[in-house]
Amino acid sequence: MKKTRNIIISLLVFFLALFIYYYITLPAINVHSHSFWLFIITALIVLTLIIGFALNRKGHAVTSPKDFMKGPLMKASVILTAFVILFYIAGALLSSPIINSGKYQKLLPVKEGDFKKDIKEISYSEIPVLDKASAALLGSRKMGSITEYVSQFEVSDNYTQINYKGVPTRVTPLQYGNVIKWITNHGKGIPAYMRIDMTTENVELVKLSKGIKYSQSDHFGRNLNRYLRFHYPTYVFSSYNFEIDEAGIPYWVCPVKDYTIGLFGGESIGRVVLVNAVTGDLSNYKVSEVPEWVDRVYSAELLIQQFNYYGTLKHGYFNSIFSQKDSLQTTKGYNYLALEDDVWVYTGITSVGQDESNVGFVLMNQRTAETRYYSISGAEEYSAMASAEGQVQHLGYTATFPLLLNIGGEPTYFIALKDAAGLVKSYAMVNISRYQIVATAETIKECERQYLQKLQDDNIIQEDTDTLQSASGNIAKLADVVIDGNTHYYILLQGNEQIFDINVAKFPEIIRYNAGDFLKFTYTPGTAYNTVEEIQK
Repeated sequence: MKKTRNIIISLLVFFLALFIYYYITLPAINVHSHSFWLFIITALIVLTLIIGFALNRKGHAVTSPKDFMKGPLMKASVILTAFVILFYIAGALLSSPIINSGKYQKLLPVKEGDFKKDIKEISYSEIPVLDKASAALLGSRKMGSITEYVSQFEVSDNYTQINYKGVPTRVTPLQYGNVIKWITNHGKGIPAYMRIDMTTENVELVKLSKGIKYSQSDHFGRNLNRYLRFHYPTYVFSSYNFEIDEAGIPYWVCPVKDYTIGLFGGESIGRVVLVNAVTGDLSNYKVSEVPEWVDRVYSAELLIQQFNYYGTLKHGYFNSIFSQKDSLQTTKGYNYLALEDDVWVYTGITSVGQDESNVGFVLMNQRTAETRYYSISGAEEYSAMASAEGQVQHLGYTATFPLLLNIGGEPTYFIALKDAAGLVKSYAMVNISRYQIVATAETIKECERQYLQKLQDDNIIQEDTDTLQSASGNIAKLADVVIDGNTHYYILLQGNEQIFDINVAKFPEIIRYNAGDFLKFTYTPGTAYNTVEEIQK
C-alpha cells in the first residue's frame, strides 16, 4: 500500500513538473527539434530517478546506490533512456556536414550577377545612412522625449530593416518596462511602435488606435512564444521579426524551420506564420506565397551559413578543414541593401586563408533566398573601413560596416562615420577595386561629388558631358550661404529664373564677381537649384 502511494505521489509530482517545464521552455513537439529531444531526455532521466528511489525488488525505498539498478522496471527505464540519448547523438552525427557535405553544398542555389545591371545608381537622397546601433540610439532619444510613455514602456531592440513604401526603414515596437508595468498596462496593450527613416534620420513614434496585445514582452497566453506554440505545437520557429504592412499595421513575421538533411540537418525555411500584433489573427503561408510587403523571411545568419556551406564544401568536408582548395567564405560582417522592393543581405567573399582582400561579394534576398554572386575583387570591408577612418583620424570618428552602392558605375563602399556619442557626423566613399581612392565629406552629396571627381582624375570613369548644360549671362543677383560648413554662392542671371549653386571651395574665383558681371559655366540640372560644374573663362 505504501509502495503504491509512493508511486502515485511521485508520478503526480513528475507530471506537474513536466508540465511546468514545458510551459516555460515551450519545445516544439517535432522530432527535428533539438529542444524536443532535450525535453524527452530530461523527462526520462527524472522518471528513471523517481523509479530508482521509489522502488526496489522488495518494495522498499532504495537506501543505497547498489540497490538503484535492481528490478526489471528500473532496468527498462535505464535502457530506454540510454537508447534515446544514443539515438539523438547518432541523428545529430548522421545529419552533419561530415556525412552529407554534398547535400549541404547544394542548399543555397547561387547564380552569377551583373553588377551594373542588377544594382542601379541611386540618388544620394535614397542612401540609408543609419546602421542598427545608430537607429537604436535615435529611438532611445525619441522615447525619452515622450513623457506619457517613458515611465511605463521601453523601446524593444528589434529594429527590423524593411522597405516601407519604397524607403529603407527600421521598425521596432515598444515593450513593457517590467512585470508591474505590464499588470497596469496590459489591458490596453502596447500603444505605439517606432518607425525610423534611414535616409533622412527622421524618427516617428506611431501611435495606434488599438494597442499591441501580442508581443514577446507580454505574459501568459498573450506572450508571442506561448501564443504561437499552443496554436502550432509542431512548428520549429526560426525567429520573430517585427514588421509593418503598407498600411502601417504591425505584424510579427514568424518563419518556420524546415530540415532537409537527416534528422537535424539542412536547415531552411518552409513556411511563414504572420501574427497581427494587435488582434492576434494568424495567417499561415508557404514561403513562395508570402505577401510581397514581408521583407524578412530568411535571417542574415541563416543565409550566410548556407553560403559558407556552398563556398567551403565544394570538394568535401575534409578539404574544407585541411587543404581548403577552392574554399571561399563570407567576411565577418554584413549589411542590408534595398533592391527591387526587397531587402538583400550584402557581404563580401574572401578565401578561407583570411587575407585582406575580397574575391567578390554576394547579395541574398531575405524574402526569397535568391542569391547572386559578383566576381569583383578588391578591398575587404574592414580594410576599407580603416582607410575611411584614416581620412578623419584627427576627429576620432569610427566607421560603420560598409553599404554596397553603384556610384558612377563603380562598385563602391559607402561608410557612415560616427563620433564617440554614436551620432553620424560624416560620410565616406571607398572604391572597392582601388581602396586608396577615398572621399569624405559632411554631406552625402558633397562626398559623392568628391568621389566622382577622384574617379575622373584617376581616369577610372569619364566625365558624363551629356548631362551637363551650359548657361551664360550677366549676374542679376548673387548671395552667399553656408551649407554644412561650406560657403556657396547662389546666382541668378538676368532673364533666367533658375538658381545656380557655386561651391566657393571648388571655385574660389567666384568671389571676384559682382552683380552685372558676365559669367559663363556648365551645370548639372537639379530640382530646387542647379549645381555648377565648371566656370568657363
